[in-house]
Amino acid sequence: MITVKARSVSEHAGRSETEQVARSETEQTARSLGEETGISLAMIGRASTVLRHAPDLVNPVINGALGLDEAYDVARENKAKANPAEMQLARLREEDPQLADRVTEGDLSLQGAWAERRARVEEERRQRRVATQLLCETLPSLAQVRGTRTFALYDPDLAPPGRAVTQEVIEHAASALAEAASVWVERDLP
Repeated sequence: MITVKARSVSEHAGRSETEQVARSETEQTARSLGEETGISLAMIGRASTVLRHAPDLVNPVINGALGLDEAYDVARENKAKANPAEMQLARLREEDPQLADRVTEGDLSLQGAWAERRARVEEERRQRRVATQLLCETLPSLAQVRGTRTFALYDPDLAPPGRAVTQEVIEHAASALAEAASVWVERDLP
């Protein structure tokens, strides 16, 4: 444990994090460290796992207050707990980078971020259902009156309150239809 800790400290002393990552990838391997010190590869691996995933147990192991095997078991549990959280954060970053940033900054828990993400997705689905239903109710009816005398027979006195067709309503409808046609082309819809 002392050798692994000392190697880690000496490798990372005085370097930026980027330099440390690049340097540690090309540093001496655990195998060559084992050959230099006579420590088994398994022992170095366990000590490295404790150093990375249970750093608070390093000194008790060095002092003999805790065995390496017990510290290794704790480190493995910590690693197992951390990996799913890291994977969830990575997935969240792909799906919603802003929420992932809020988790990283400590403004929101990972669980809270996923709850907010699920709520957003469900709201988006609800909005799509409402929009789809509205368009399916409106546009086929409008298409059916094309080429008929319906427009010629329109009587403003018979229009329901608040639903009268005016020149402004027709202009808005024409604009909406042009927008719909543009979106259909853009999305390559049938």
